Amino acid sequence: MSRTAVLAAGLLAATAVRAEPLYVVEQLVVSLNSSADGSGERTATLKSGDRVELIERAGEAAHVRTAEGREGWLKAAYLSGEAPLRPRLAQSEAEVARLRTELAQLRTEHARPAPSAAPLSTPSADEPPPLFATPAPRPPTRSWPWVLLGALAGGGVGFLIGWRALDRRIRAKYGGLRIY
Repeated sequence: MSRTAVLAAGLLAATAVRAEPLYVVEQLVVSLNSSADGSGERTATLKSGDRVELIERAGEAAHVRTAEGREGWLKAAYLSGEAPLRPRLAQSEAEVARLRTELAQLRTEHARPAPSAAPLSTPSADEPPPLFATPAPRPPTRSWPWVLLGALAGGGVGFLIGWRALDRRIRAKYGGLRIY
């Protein structure tokens, strides 16, 4: 066997071993051409989400192999190492649906009355209070009217200060006359 034939066989074996799986990005249709510059004939048409194996890169072009075994060149910018968005979205929606059903089950279990348990003992006067006791709920405070009143008063004072400063500038510009 000639030396070039052995070298070519070795290169083909090396590219087959290091073939990197990639996906066609979110485009409608991408043409697979027989030449790297796109001037050759169309060998296949790829849709978004189609998986291809990268054989080699040459500048802006990528030599790929489809799942059916067709080889060709396309623009490397049309390839991504991440799975397409639609299957990932479908997987996420399935997970959300599963979690919603699980939540509904937990709510129905929580709504059922608990089996009667022995009444809790109340601490006596000589026992210290528990370490992690929840504090008694505080009554709601009615501070929002005061906050609203303070905001209105601050806005009014700011308006008066701004109006007075503008009045002084106009008077200074026009020799003491009010022009408005």
